[in-house]
Amino acid sequence: MNYQLADESLREDLISNEELRIQSDELLTSLLDNLSDENINNPGSADFDDVSEILASISVSRAKQGFTPRETGVYVFSLKEALLETLKDEVKDQEALYRHSMAINRLIDYFGVSTFETFIRGREEVILRQTDEINEISTPVIRVWDGILALPIIGTLDSARTQVVMENLLQEIVDTGSSIAILDISGVPAVDSLVAQHIIKTVSATRLMGAECIISGIRPEIAQTVVHLGIDLSQIITKSSLASALKTSFTMLNLEVNRKQRIKTILQ
Repeated sequence: MNYQLADESLREDLISNEELRIQSDELLTSLLDNLSDENINNPGSADFDDVSEILASISVSRAKQGFTPRETGVYVFSLKEALLETLKDEVKDQEALYRHSMAINRLIDYFGVSTFETFIRGREEVILRQTDEINEISTPVIRVWDGILALPIIGTLDSARTQVVMENLLQEIVDTGSSIAILDISGVPAVDSLVAQHIIKTVSATRLMGAECIISGIRPEIAQTVVHLGIDLSQIITKSSLASALKTSFTMLNLEVNRKQRIKTILQ
């Protein structure tokens, strides 16, 4: 605890000293309960499974709390410093001190590497979860009119995101009974052959559900790219803007929108 509290990178904003003390006490107790002359030179021994589980739990929780790998590493290696300091005070034979120090180094280094691996997995889980949440937020399906849905796509389309887009759109078509879906790609920075294939797949899936799909937001540079790549979009209705796509949708549904003239009557 003294080594940890003395470290300048201690994050008291993320964990209190009392929580740190409880974690350290649990780890040290488990290590001392399982450590023996037989397994001290075998860090991978099943005897240390409880220690590994405690470290894994600490690593994952710290990854989710926002600790850095260095801060998590300091927590583990502060134990090595304490053990080596204790050995120096208690073991007077130089050969025995060297032997025990090497064993402690191997043991704590092994735990440190395992902790880093678990920390990275925990951080990856956080990133994947946040990515999924962002994808859900960035692919809203909007009901702009009875029978007309719009899905504005912002950012780059990849395979995983295309799957989310299709699932959200198809589910909304079923829920609302809509017959027209507008994919607005004005927020897509660039269209390459892969992105175009993803769009075509989405259009095909929409048509299989019995709805027509219109692509809007075709900017001049995107149009040039599509032509240059030789991508065939001739079977898909494309429009330059969402407003133009909505107007086309009204025509397809035999709807007519008229401006209502308001007559102001002045009573005298």
